[in-house]
Amino acid sequence: MPYVNIRITNEGVTPQKKAELIKGTTELLKNVLGKNPQTTVVVIDEVETDNWGIGGETITLRRKRGQ
Repeated sequence: MPYVNIRITNEGVTPQKKAELIKGTTELLKNVLGKNPQTTVVVIDEVETDNWGIGGETITLRRKRGQ
């Protein structure tokens, strides 16, 4: 039973886009590894930009600077 965890920042990802991620990830595992879609688990975690850092600073600060 494959388990996939996707972590993204919580910046306006719609329920439809999340559904696409889940479907696409499930299909990828089926097509590449032959995994059964009925037993494939996909979890999406949305993280506040204040709780995600790159290069020693938060995503919030980077977004404010346009990065």
